[in-house]
Amino acid sequence: MHQPTRTAPTQQPESASLPRSTTAARSVVVAGHICLDIIPNFDHLPAGQFLSLLQPGKMITAGPATLCTGGAVSNTGLALVRLGIPTQLVAKIGNDPFAEAVCRIVSSYDPALTDGMVVDPLSSTSYTVILSPPGLDRMFLHWAGANDTFSPDDIDYPRLNQADLFHFGYPPVMRQFYQNDGAGLVEMLRRAKVAGVTTSIDLTFPDPLSDNAQADWRAIFAASLPYVDIFAPSVGELLFMLDRSTFNRLSANGDLLCQVTPSLLSDLSDEMLAMGTKIVMLKLGDCGAYLRTAGKTALAEMGRARPDDLLPWEQRELLAPCFRVNVVGTTGSGDATIAGFLSALLRNLPAEEALTTAVAMGACNVEAADALSGLPTWPALQRRLEASWERLPTRIPTTGWRWQPEPGLWIGPHDRK
Repeated sequence: MHQPTRTAPTQQPESASLPRSTTAARSVVVAGHICLDIIPNFDHLPAGQFLSLLQPGKMITAGPATLCTGGAVSNTGLALVRLGIPTQLVAKIGNDPFAEAVCRIVSSYDPALTDGMVVDPLSSTSYTVILSPPGLDRMFLHWAGANDTFSPDDIDYPRLNQADLFHFGYPPVMRQFYQNDGAGLVEMLRRAKVAGVTTSIDLTFPDPLSDNAQADWRAIFAASLPYVDIFAPSVGELLFMLDRSTFNRLSANGDLLCQVTPSLLSDLSDEMLAMGTKIVMLKLGDCGAYLRTAGKTALAEMGRARPDDLLPWEQRELLAPCFRVNVVGTTGSGDATIAGFLSALLRNLPAEEALTTAVAMGACNVEAADALSGLPTWPALQRRLEASWERLPTRIPTTGWRWQPEPGLWIGPHDRK
């Protein structure tokens, strides 16, 4: 199999030198979507005026562009590497200059990380142009490329026998995993569970006009979630796929999160748990993250990455507010949040600390324009958490919830404690 050229690493994760108490022995394989992100800089433009400048025949002056890898394999996978987790990546690329750029960036963390890249000479490498002007939410120009030919057969299942957790990212923009009511997704997850790993998936927003947005996502979730241990979508993604009318109604004023209620979070997580997943983490943007877990019997079936002590994880309902930071860009913030959560789980930390680590990594992510350059190592993240890092007030109503000052989160009425 042909591999694009690799370059020598320019950065190494701080894992070998970690003390025993913070070194993660358990490992992860991250598979799914990867692309090359091209992020032009528009900081020189007046806030909120970008759209008014978009006129046929008119040139808009941009600043320097950031070139980085994107998608779950890069954003979540390399964040886990940065956090000292033994990580392998599996993704599909073309045989073109964009593929060379992807492999050059990935190999700067560790040359071995490109070993799992599957090269499809008949496809082109996926790319995304990310428009993130001042005062506006991000916009994406995306080409799926080789991600649409990625199939369950591109996973090296014997490799999963040596891993503890298998994370798959962005099935809504990978054709082989949402067509035919998600038959490919179900097949891949079933084969992964046979290998004994803990399984995790997340989502991303599809193009509303595309065929993936029209897929029957409730049927896909019902078929696949019995094989998913950790389900980590954003609340907006999940609403878009399960209840389009409610999504449209809550988004009517431009800020869906202002309309989210605890009962909505509870109802969504109830439905996902009933479908068979064991842990639901709903990402809430600058409102933080919500966690809901199943009972001990279900958690015991999670695979090799399940917590050694299930008691701190069973029947939990938690809400962690975000940390206060200077926001530069939000690209990859949800993926960083997932990486923080998984890294804490793989280190056998309790649910409260896992959710706190999740929102902490998400906060660090938005301090940089791209998905990776702002991310800390595990020791640096712990130092920041120990330094009285200020929390943002959550906009989610918390009537009937209890505040737990340490580590700083809300405990919901469905929590067993």
